[in-house]
Amino acid sequence: MNDCDGSKVSIVAANKCTVLTSTLMSPPFSLPWGSSVYVKLTAKNLYGWSGTSLVGNGAIILTYPDTPLNWAVVLPPVGPTSISFSWTEGLKNGGAPVLDYEISVTQEITYTVFAAGIVYTNYTATGLILG
Repeated sequence: MNDCDGSKVSIVAANKCTVLTSTLMSPPFSLPWGSSVYVKLTAKNLYGWSGTSLVGNGAIILTYPDTPLNWAVVLPPVGPTSISFSWTEGLKNGGAPVLDYEISVTQEITYTVFAAGIVYTNYTATGLILG
């Protein structure tokens, strides 16, 4: 919910208001992920409007990246004790480059991190034990 109604005592007392990211990403603003949000303010009282403040950069629209896509085991395998995986980056990176990936595995219910800090969209695990 966007709540910047200056006639509300609670907004005036707090000296702040809330504008949802979804509002900034919708028309008429239509800002994409990673955009800087520049803001300037004016104030109004019984006698009229103030001058306009200096422009401030209050935020950058960022979020988590989308889930990686097209996760697959690469066939044929490199060898009997190795396996290769590949995937593609999600549709949106959240406004910042993806730094790395992490692969987790399980044979039960709990997943364990198998490989972390992967900077490419593929990975080959070697030295595996058959069976």
